[in-house]
Amino acid sequence: MSSEMKRFHDNPALCAELAARVASDLAAAIDARRRATLAVSGGSTPGPLFDALCQAPLDWSRVQVTLVDERWVAEDDAASNARLVRDRLLQQRAAAAQFVGLKTAAARPADAQAEVARRLAAFMPSIDVVLLGMGEDGHTASFFPGAAQLDSALSVDADAICAALVPPAAPHPRMTLTLGALLRARHRYLHIVGAAKLAVLERALAAGDAREMPVRAVLHAAQAPTEIYYAEGN
Repeated sequence: MSSEMKRFHDNPALCAELAARVASDLAAAIDARRRATLAVSGGSTPGPLFDALCQAPLDWSRVQVTLVDERWVAEDDAASNARLVRDRLLQQRAAAAQFVGLKTAAARPADAQAEVARRLAAFMPSIDVVLLGMGEDGHTASFFPGAAQLDSALSVDADAICAALVPPAAPHPRMTLTLGALLRARHRYLHIVGAAKLAVLERALAAGDAREMPVRAVLHAAQAPTEIYYAEGN
């Protein structure tokens, strides 16, 4: 295992500390390279974290934000991760950040990989901060167990930045950053809430097949430790 876990009684306390940590990482990147890059996840968990992070006192005009993964829906759709980011993260001080989305006009994500890779070139070779979530099926990003395209998504090839994937059960085709892109990040955090997610995490931290629980591919990467932030409740 190559992960450390911080435990919190409630999610507001977690979000306050993790937001401060991410803001510090971004500020250090700006000091070192005059710019910072941040990749965030969607879903039901990160909204309160975004509410805290958007208030951080840093030069957001030097921050580029992208997504770890995206559902192939219109950006005004309730299922869009871009919509979540615009509504909850790109607010207040963080409204000055530049957002680079993963959705294009292509009918399918498989038809958009080259364009999305070009968009993401500015974030490579190493994203400064990646914020991950985890599903109760053991997926992270859009690395869904049983997906036909999972091997492509789990590529660690330096040239593989993004991959198109169709989940076998969850709705909507996806575009996701590859495992390699996530592991090359300078800082990586996994944010989970609740006993059910903790039980999944404990299974994932045990040795086993990453294709069964793809979050294992992140958690067990010896060269790239991931910090886990866990809150018992909301």
